[in-house]
Amino acid sequence: MTAETKPLAELTQEAIRVLYRELGVVNTVRFLRQFTVGFGNYVEEREALFAKKSFNEILEEIKGRREQR
Repeated sequence: MTAETKPLAELTQEAIRVLYRELGVVNTVRFLRQFTVGFGNYVEEREALFAKKSFNEILEEIKGRREQR
């Protein structure tokens, strides 16, 4: 038995079509997102966002946002 190799771009498109057909769009996206590495530097962003806030201040902000919903 001989396996025919497809170009990677074509294989990727076919795989996404199969996933979409079998899992639906939401679950396909959820599945594919687990393989992305993201971007940026979370440590630097976190330090910039929370550098001047105490844990209790952050906690109060979270509670306030939840109450607004």
